[in-house]
Amino acid sequence: MEEPQEHNDEEPPKSSTTPVSPTCTSPTCATCASSTPFDPPPTQSPWSEISPPPTYRPIRAPAINLPPNTNSQAIILAPVPRSQKVLPISLPHTFQSPSKRIQSPDDIRQFINSDSATNFLGFIVSLSESIRSHKLSDSYHESTTLKKIVSIIETLIQWTEEIPPAQQSSRYGNISYRTWHNRLVENSESLMLLILPEHLKSSIVEIVPYFTDSFGNSSRIDYGTGHETNFAAWLYCLARMGIVEEVDYQALVSRVFVNYIELMRKLQSVYNLEPAGSHGVWGLDDYHFLPFIFGSSQLIDHKYMKPKSIHNEDILGNFSSEYMYLSGIVFIKKVKKGLFAEHSPLLDDISGVPTWNKVNSGLLKMYRAEVLEKVPIMQHFLFGSLIQCYSIHVWTQDLLNAKCYSYLGLLLSVLAFDCHGIV
Repeated sequence: MEEPQEHNDEEPPKSSTTPVSPTCTSPTCATCASSTPFDPPPTQSPWSEISPPPTYRPIRAPAINLPPNTNSQAIILAPVPRSQKVLPISLPHTFQSPSKRIQSPDDIRQFINSDSATNFLGFIVSLSESIRSHKLSDSYHESTTLKKIVSIIETLIQWTEEIPPAQQSSRYGNISYRTWHNRLVENSESLMLLILPEHLKSSIVEIVPYFTDSFGNSSRIDYGTGHETNFAAWLYCLARMGIVEEVDYQALVSRVFVNYIELMRKLQSVYNLEPAGSHGVWGLDDYHFLPFIFGSSQLIDHKYMKPKSIHNEDILGNFSSEYMYLSGIVFIKKVKKGLFAEHSPLLDDISGVPTWNKVNSGLLKMYRAEVLEKVPIMQHFLFGSLIQCYSIHVWTQDLLNAKCYSYLGLLLSVLAFDCHGIV
């Protein structure tokens, strides 16, 4: 069988009017320098200037389902969010019914640069740090208020037993979820009164919308990271009012948030809630983000378990009840079929990160970029007196950038600003 001819990998010379003379008259082997029966390679480029050589074509075609167009380099270079002490409100305080404010990327920019957004994200970082290197069964301080919050969530779990799913043919969106959600809305004020002291009962008008939006949307029958963020915002509002304190943070994660995730997974399983705004296989998870932040913090400096340990079935089976990150992996493998690298490529890639500390810091930066800075998610978020959309210094800077140099115009604009938008 005749061997294939060798290819010349060197860049072909440009064509010229004067032909180039060959340097040797007989072809020789490139390995042993002996004569060969093959013809010598052409001395001039076979390509003309009009028809250049074809561009490189990869052996394997690119994937059909490409990941979303995200600025991953910007996420990598962004600073890691830092923890902050929650800013307490001053009493007496005027509470107001929150409303939607985000409509454009410019609104997102103004919110994310505000003191309110920085403090809210700092609160989430503080929760993450409170559970660092702790198992869920470790001892913690649990106040009477936290016990009442856990009792409220357990009541909501009980409702799923009392309201069975309806028999229907559609895969997603069981209509019985609307019955469950309607009961939630009807009883939300009475549930809030269980944890509110007398002087803060007027806050019901502001905190109830965050609470009812934390468990999905009854019209679309879906749930996503935006609803999860509403639950974190509800906890943040309680912290601003002093109902929960910094000493409660560990229990807030290991008891309250863990029970909340248990409730949501039950709702997802019983009523087949549709993922809201899911990125498909290119998302971290169809429904949740925060359990992976808190769960990775739990595993920081663990002596044996590394990010790659999520592929060990024995570790998942024995320790998922103690670590939220492993619990999230177990639930994903339960509801999704096929290879883990195919249905959860992002989590599979994260398992290659060397330390849990890097995983945690990366997820915090990703949460800011992929949740708090996304219009499709934050356009449903609510803003009131406890979580404000804009800061006064952002508005005044925008006025100056818009060349509102008139002292009268600037004065009128500031007076019309009520710390929640222009009235």
